[in-house]
Amino acid sequence: MHILMLSCLKATELIEKKFHIKLSFTERLQLRMHTMMCDKCARYEKQSEFLENGIQHLANAHTHTADLDKLKLKIKEELSHRD
Repeated sequence: MHILMLSCLKATELIEKKFHIKLSFTERLQLRMHTMMCDKCARYEKQSEFLENGIQHLANAHTHTADLDKLKLKIKEELSHRD
């Protein structure tokens, strides 16, 4: 297979990889070329980005809520020690 042409399997692998590890220049170029020609992989990439952003948003909200809960508990403990 030509160096710039990827299979859909390899393209989806790179789509998932890019959320966790920076792709090399060649990988980015190969993926871009593939998604320009393959509507299904382009759609998969958009859907994956949407899901990844949603997961990240939930993770951040959960972390933020956990931090607030810890802060509230610490304040309550401090107030109870003052009595």
